[in-house]
Amino acid sequence: MTKAGTQTLTLTGLCFDANLGILDHEKAAPQPIRVDAELHQGTQPLLPHDDDILHVLDYRKVRAIIIAECTAEHVNLLETLIGKLAARLMQLPGVIGVRVKIAKLAIFDDCEVAIRMETGQW
Repeated sequence: MTKAGTQTLTLTGLCFDANLGILDHEKAAPQPIRVDAELHQGTQPLLPHDDDILHVLDYRKVRAIIIAECTAEHVNLLETLIGKLAARLMQLPGVIGVRVKIAKLAIFDDCEVAIRMETGQW
């Protein structure tokens, strides 16, 4: 019987307001963004050695880190923000790869704009 597998923690559709952009109205007020994140944890046992949250990557903490990193300060470029977020998520214990996508939801009436970044091992 297989006792291990590849594990990825995924948060999808996390929406909140962030101070982001170069246009005057973007600098004056926060705008809505959506973040999708995948955190690759490599090979993990199919069952944790116990049923204790202290021994796994707590997705509540991952969510809080994403929001904190994206709202810490005004950032001009989406490219800057996604790079900062990917670097921060790579620092989490046991994370060997990160895929993150940030979408600006209110830029155009007919589409959303997003950037996706992948770093680490996949």
